[in-house]
Amino acid sequence: MFAIIRVQGKQYLVSKGDILEVDKMDVKKEEVVNLNDVLVYMDDKETKIGQPRVSGATVSAKVLEPLKKGEKVDILKFKAKKRYTKRQGFRPQYTVLEIQNIECK
Repeated sequence: MFAIIRVQGKQYLVSKGDILEVDKMDVKKEEVVNLNDVLVYMDDKETKIGQPRVSGATVSAKVLEPLKKGEKVDILKFKAKKRYTKRQGFRPQYTVLEIQNIECK
């Protein structure tokens, strides 16, 4: 059983038991989150494609880590022959989810 879901503007292919890193969400640890924005639902017997969403389909996920920092991303600006360099960096923040259940009515 698979589903394609949209979380904060990004799409993910998920199945039961998958661990997923999504952009930071305002949730607490061990909280169960229902993701209703299911775009495609695939089962052994049927495939449902939403326009834009599949009605009655939900994916429930458990929050493992509400805040996880990713690897540092370096940004370097440089202009040749002008003695201009600027270095900047940031660490993206993620929420770690575990997919518990995928169901479609």
